[in-house]
Amino acid sequence: MTNDRKPFLLGPISPAAAGALYQQIVDRVKREVSEGRLKPGAALPSFRMLAEDLLVSLITVKRAYEELEREGIIFRRQGLGTFVAAQGHDRSREAKLSVAEELFREAAREAAEAGLKPAEILELATNIIKGK
Repeated sequence: MTNDRKPFLLGPISPAAAGALYQQIVDRVKREVSEGRLKPGAALPSFRMLAEDLLVSLITVKRAYEELEREGIIFRRQGLGTFVAAQGHDRSREAKLSVAEELFREAAREAAEAGLKPAEILELATNIIKGK
């Protein structure tokens, strides 16, 4: 019997990348949900299947799923599986927005400490957003 199951693609998960392995999984699932590639009600792979796909331990996947469930992005049903929560998109988007706001604050603080005036910081941000 052949296994025709397609792996669940989240992008590379690597010990060499920034952040713990479980956090990389959390971040990638949040991204997929917030960008609409994982829709409410979509089934996620079992712990074992995702661990095999990503070449990580079962414990790593379990911890990631527990974190996502705690944040209300996914839910588990005993005997049925793990699914994207109806409010998963909104919760994921809120979490990503919070991170983005903090990163913008940090960047603005760094720019100010480098001597840029508020108008120059705004221009810098605008140029970055426009891809200049």
